[in-house]
Amino acid sequence: MNRKISKGNAVEVFLAFLKLGLTSFGGPVAHLGYFRSEFVERRMWLTDSSYADIVALCQFLPGPASSQVGIAIGLSRAGYLGALAAWAAFTLPSAVMLILFAYGLAFVGGNSSSGWLHGLSVAAVAVVAVAILGMVRTLTPDRMRASVAVAAMVLAILAPSAWGQIVGILFGGIVGLVCIKGIQSNDPTVLPLPVNRTVGVSSLVVFVTLLVGLPLAASMADNSLIRLFDIFYRVGSLVFGGGHVVLPLLKAEVVPALVNNDAFLAGYGAAQAVPGPLFTFAAYLGAVIGGWTVAVGCLVGIFLPSFLLVIGVLPFWDVLRKKPAAQAMLAGVNAAVVGLLLAAFYDPVWTAGITNHFDYALGLSAFVLLFIWKMPPWLVVILCGVIGQVALP
Repeated sequence: MNRKISKGNAVEVFLAFLKLGLTSFGGPVAHLGYFRSEFVERRMWLTDSSYADIVALCQFLPGPASSQVGIAIGLSRAGYLGALAAWAAFTLPSAVMLILFAYGLAFVGGNSSSGWLHGLSVAAVAVVAVAILGMVRTLTPDRMRASVAVAAMVLAILAPSAWGQIVGILFGGIVGLVCIKGIQSNDPTVLPLPVNRTVGVSSLVVFVTLLVGLPLAASMADNSLIRLFDIFYRVGSLVFGGGHVVLPLLKAEVVPALVNNDAFLAGYGAAQAVPGPLFTFAAYLGAVIGGWTVAVGCLVGIFLPSFLLVIGVLPFWDVLRKKPAAQAMLAGVNAAVVGLLLAAFYDPVWTAGITNHFDYALGLSAFVLLFIWKMPPWLVVILCGVIGQVALP
């Protein structure tokens, strides 16, 4: 049965997503479950098939998949204002919390000797380990993709820079195109998102222009704000695989030049304890670097590619998604993403978080709570912070 998609307004979209922005713990996969429950089952804004196709589109694109799904749902419900309302309502609660955390960290003078701060670093080890296991099962199910992941990991370790990450992603795409067999799709579903091709092409032109032009502008103008916007825009444009993969790209760009390693990992740990998208970690980093105004710029920079890509690819998605070559390339890219996350797990997550026997025991306990007992990440992060404060000097 094909249910017709209803239309609404930006205010109702904002209120619906604000509730989710305040309560959606658990990371990108959990967010997609919350979205389906809210917008397919309860509100009936979308059919199941339409929602599944939106998810497929956003997993194909770089950037934060759950935020992009939210943007697409807002777009389908209330046009471009609806897309903006959905993003703002889902993003602002966690962004505000992380900005306040950054100010609190500066106020108490957090450093590497702070027990609670080190506890958050240990929690980050467990969180990233669980994320890797989940991705390994789905994204590297055979020898070819597992090999791509290992090769990307080695490349990222040997070339610990943003360009190393980019080359790893490109390598995965090329190997996927050449060595992985895509499947011809006969799915007749058509996305209910009326974006015409002129708008789509214009959006993609803006996306590419900023991706190429911002680094040039930053080098020519020698302006720190333009340089920061370029960093976060580029990261938002190149991160495949969801929120956890933002870690290696951002680490390569801001540590130690702009943010020290302890503050970086503390913010990453705190990002697990708040609802909403992990990409709001950018707001925390901006606040650490230069206060709330810089935080706003970093937040806009990292999410702007999502808007441009969702709007740009929508008019062409029904054709592109059925091409075996596109599916094969995406499979290779996703395998490379696993390798990048493995490299980040080693450095800086493990090297900074696990420094002695106590850290190992706490990290393993946190992993068991997350992976075996399925405790919510925010609770495990808080527990690690408390134990670190009590047990460590």
